[in-house]
Amino acid sequence: MLEPTTTLRALVVYESMFGNTATIAASVATGLRLEDLDVELVHVSDVVDRDLSGVDLLMVGGPTHAFSLSRPATREDAVRQGAPADVAAPGLREWIEALPSSQPSGPHHAATFDTRVTKVRHLPKAASGRAARLLRHHGFTLLGRPTGFLVHGVQGGLVDGECERAVTWA
Repeated sequence: MLEPTTTLRALVVYESMFGNTATIAASVATGLRLEDLDVELVHVSDVVDRDLSGVDLLMVGGPTHAFSLSRPATREDAVRQGAPADVAAPGLREWIEALPSSQPSGPHHAATFDTRVTKVRHLPKAASGRAARLLRHHGFTLLGRPTGFLVHGVQGGLVDGECERAVTWA
């Protein structure tokens, strides 16, 4: 007799200034759905007090700002460069830092991704690496290495093939 199968649940939380990381996050969610996961895609501003119990996999992604996750000053700078004013609200860094130190009933596994401009594609540090370190500090086990996806410039335009690569990566 076969055991009943349980559908794994994934939560993809992202921060985006100009829409590029949002597009990659949607591609990541698509890739997870292709593997039969139940996926919820949420902007970080909509997940502030979210209970993570029942989530099997947490995926987080954000744009690389000054070799790391965004900070209040870098988000304000993005607004000055044309991003919507609401992106100046607290981002992934603050959300991850506010997570409880242990996740007894929530996900224990996570993966991180970021967007970065092509001219600095081989960054020594990036948003996904910082997110990974913060998540490990909170007791998560990382599934794979932090991964970067390329945009043409600060305001973007994803490099051809990056959405497809995000689906495959997920």
